[in-house]
Amino acid sequence: MVAAYFAMREFPWAIFAALGIGVVVALLTAGLSYFSWRRFTYLVGDTDIRVESGILSRAARSVPYERIQDVSLEQALIPRILGLVQVRFETGAGGKDELALSYLAEAEGERLREVVKARKDGVVASAADDEVDAVVESPAEILFAMNGKRLLTFGLFEFSLAVFAVLAGLFQYVETFASIELTDPDFWAGWIAGPGSWLANLGPVAQILGVISGLVTLVIVGSITGIVRTFLRDWGFRLERTEKGFRRRRGLLTKTDVVMPVHRVQALKMGTGFLRRRFGWHGLKVVSLAQDSGAASHDVAPFAQVGELRPIAKAAGFSLDPSEGTDWHRGSRKFRTDSAIIEFAVFLVIAIGLATGLTISNAASPAFALIALAAGGLFALRQMFLWRFDFNALGAQYFFVKRGWLAPKLDVASRVKLQSVEIIQGPIAKRRGYATLKLGLAGGTLEVEGLPLERARALRSAILGSIAGTDFSELTP
Repeated sequence: MVAAYFAMREFPWAIFAALGIGVVVALLTAGLSYFSWRRFTYLVGDTDIRVESGILSRAARSVPYERIQDVSLEQALIPRILGLVQVRFETGAGGKDELALSYLAEAEGERLREVVKARKDGVVASAADDEVDAVVESPAEILFAMNGKRLLTFGLFEFSLAVFAVLAGLFQYVETFASIELTDPDFWAGWIAGPGSWLANLGPVAQILGVISGLVTLVIVGSITGIVRTFLRDWGFRLERTEKGFRRRRGLLTKTDVVMPVHRVQALKMGTGFLRRRFGWHGLKVVSLAQDSGAASHDVAPFAQVGELRPIAKAAGFSLDPSEGTDWHRGSRKFRTDSAIIEFAVFLVIAIGLATGLTISNAASPAFALIALAAGGLFALRQMFLWRFDFNALGAQYFFVKRGWLAPKLDVASRVKLQSVEIIQGPIAKRRGYATLKLGLAGGTLEVEGLPLERARALRSAILGSIAGTDFSELTP
C-alpha cells in the first residue's frame, strides 16, 4: 500500500487509491484464510493423526504416534486474547517434518495433547478419551521459576543492540522513498555544514562529552532492549516435574507450553557469560529428541545459581559433577601447537598480501602489514592459552566436556543415550597422532577436538560398550 502511494503520489487521488488497494488485499487475504481454515481438517485415529488441507487441491498427511516426540502448545498475542492455541507435533526430524494445527480452542488443544500422549504410551484407542478424562495427575513439583525481580536482573545481563538493527532496516526504506543516500559522505558533509554545524563548532571538551553521552545512551538503550526482550520471552517462566516429564511454560505476548519426557533427555548444557559468571549466574539447557522452536535444546533454567541447577539435573537423571575418582583430561599438546601455528599462518598470509599490495600501489608504507603479524601472534598465544581450559572426563554414566575461560561451558552427555561415536582425523592429525571425537546427539553433535588418538579410541570403545549393553526399552517408562 505504501509502495502504491509513492508510485502514484503525483495524482490528487493517490491516497484513496492506495487505501482501496490495501482494503482489497486485506479482504482477499482474509477470504483465502477463511476458506483454508474451513477446508483444514484433522482426525485422531487409532494409530496415527491424519491432517487434510487445501482449497482447490487436497493434500493429506498422516503421522504415526510412534514418530511423535513431543506435543507443545503455543499462543501468540491475538490467538491468546481469543482463547485459541496452536498445537505443534515434534517428529524429531530437525523441524522439517513438523506438524502444526492452527488454531484450536484452549480446552481442545489440551485434550488433544493428552489424547495423543495417551495413545502414544499404549493406551487402548477405544478407551483413550475416557482415560484422559478420568486420570487426574498428581500436583506438579515446581523445579524452577522466575519472578519479576529475577527477570529484571536477567534482562540487565541480556544487553542487546537489536533496536539499532531495526533502525538500520528502516533507514533502507527511508533511502528508497525519500531519495537520499545515507551512506553518501557528501550527504553527511552537507548536514554538518548546515543543521549540524553547531556540533562541529563545539570545542574538543564538548565533543568528548558528546561522545561519552552517546556511549552512555547506547548502553542505556541496549540494556532496555535486553530487559524488554527478556520479559517478552520469559514472563511467567515455570519449570515443573509432572508424571509425563518436564513441563515448561513461559512468554508474555507469545505463550508456549512444552512437555519434555525425561527419558528422551540425552544431554545437558550449562553455560554462562563472562560478566554474569562473576555474580554466580548460569543457564541450563537439555538436549532432547524434540526441538524447542527449531533449536536442538530446551531452556529449563536460563538464569539461575548453580545450587538451583543441581536439583533439575538430578530430576533429569544427570549430574553436573563427575563421580569421585573421575579424572579430567586435556587434549594433545601437539594439537595445541598445531592450532597456534595455523592461526599465525593465516595472518602471515594476510600480512604478505597486504605488504605486496601496499608496495605495488604505494598507497602506504608496507610496514602496516606488521599489524597483521602482531594480530596473528596474539591469536596464536590465545589459542595456546585457551587449551589449558579444555577438559574432558568419562564417568560411569556420563561423559563430561568442559571448555572456556571467561565464559566456561559444561556439556554432560549420557553414555547410553548417545546416538553415534565417530573418530575424525585430518591429514595433519594423522601425522601428529591426535583426533576429534564426534558424538551424535539429537539435532547436532558434541565434539572434542585434539584428543590423543589412544584416548579417543578408549573413549569410543567405552561409550559404544555402554550403548551396546543397554536395553533401550527399559529407558522408556
